[in-house]
Formats: sequence, structure tokens, C-alpha cells
Amino acid sequence: MQLTQRCQYALRALFELARHAGANPGDPVLPSGEIAQSQAIPKRFLDGILLELRQAGFVDSRRGKAGGFFLARSASEISVGQVVSFYNGPMTPVDCREGSKQPCPLKGCCVFESVWDEARVALENVYNAISLAELVARERHIFPNGAPGKA
Repeated sequence: MQLTQRCQYALRALFELARHAGANPGDPVLPSGEIAQSQAIPKRFLDGILLELRQAGFVDSRRGKAGGFFLARSASEISVGQVVSFYNGPMTPVDCREGSKQPCPLKGCCVFESVWDEARVALENVYNAISLAELVARERHIFPNGAPGKA
């Protein structure tokens, strides 16, 4: 399963918001331009992604001069898996499983079905076990003096 570029940008935008998340919901608010610059996301794509993330309940926004975006929930409550599922759909490694456009003629008698199911479960377990808060903690562990290129 390959993640779309849009999904990767969404994850990076959410990560940036999680890096700056305060103790209180909505604090602080980051402008989309700051998120785009910090995470090397083209702003024209980011604006649409942030709208999608807001509609999906991952982020919220505040208007005005000091406006911008913030996480709608705690960083510990948002998993990589939730975002991946939102953007990429089911985490199936091949397109012959449920919901595929062309059903497999070997469905029910294919030795690979169990392999594809095991791969899906393993991928879901990895993505669902990692929250935005975990990613922030990993960054602090890997780069104790701050991420390279970050002030």
C-alpha cells in the first residue's frame, strides 16, 4: 500500500500542529503559511488539505488577524492510521479484496488471501499504534536540540 502525496502532506501538517500544541485546545493557532513553510508543503495544496482535515474533525480553525489552525483533539487521540484511512481508504495491500473494482475470480480458493489479510492487519496495527503525540516524542528523542533546520 502506497500513501498518496496528499495523505503524506496531511500527516506532516498534523504533525506540525502537534509539535506546537499547547495544554489547552486551540492553543496555539498556526497560520497555514507557517505550516507549509515548516513542513515543505506547497501552500496551494495545504489550504485544501487543511479544509479536508477540518471537515473530518482532525483540525479546527480560528479566523482573523491572529487566526490559523489547531488540532481539534489531543495529539494522543489522533493516530497515523486514522489519517491514512481517511485519505487512502482501507489498508489492503492488493486490489483483489473486498470492495475492489474487479472481484477476484479465485475468491474463496486463493492461497494468498490469508497473506493479504495478515499484511493488512500488520499495517493497520503499526499505523494505529502511532499517535501524533508519539511522533512528537520520537522527534524530541532523535533530535534533542530540535529538528535540523528548525528554530
